Amino acid sequence: MSKEENSVLVGILMGSESDLDRMRGVWEVLGEFDIGYEVKILSAHRTPDLTTQYAVEAEKRGLRVLVAGAGLAAHLAGVVAAHTVLPVIGVPLASSSLGGLDSLLSTVQMPPGVPVATVAVNGSRSAGILAVQILAVQDVRLRDRLKEYRQKMVEKVMAVNENLNLEPS
Repeated sequence: MSKEENSVLVGILMGSESDLDRMRGVWEVLGEFDIGYEVKILSAHRTPDLTTQYAVEAEKRGLRVLVAGAGLAAHLAGVVAAHTVLPVIGVPLASSSLGGLDSLLSTVQMPPGVPVATVAVNGSRSAGILAVQILAVQDVRLRDRLKEYRQKMVEKVMAVNENLNLEPS
């Protein structure tokens, strides 16, 4: 667990232990930005009471953003969003023969009034960046670090282009 000034700001949830590798991008990004987080296995279907309790208590415990990844029916992010006013980011995970389309639709098609921000299938790094952006709304230091992060992406692309030595056809 990464910590910033001993405060955990982001809760990362996933439906099962088998989702750990696909969700790793969230905490890798948060670690790069020195943002405190916690990781929990909670299921909308197998542990509904624990999931509800977690969502209800998240704000009181100081969490500011929740990220929920799930495959198949992918109800985790929606269940969490139904029980908190904190921003919830859903990460649909590809875990069926449908290649994640089922998870994507289950996550993105929330009813009016209970939104879930949804990233690409298996888009855990993007979920981590979005969590940082949400926190950066009230943190100038994080905004500056995000600008540096983006500039490094530009520099990386430019370096690749400079090293391309393709002959015209």
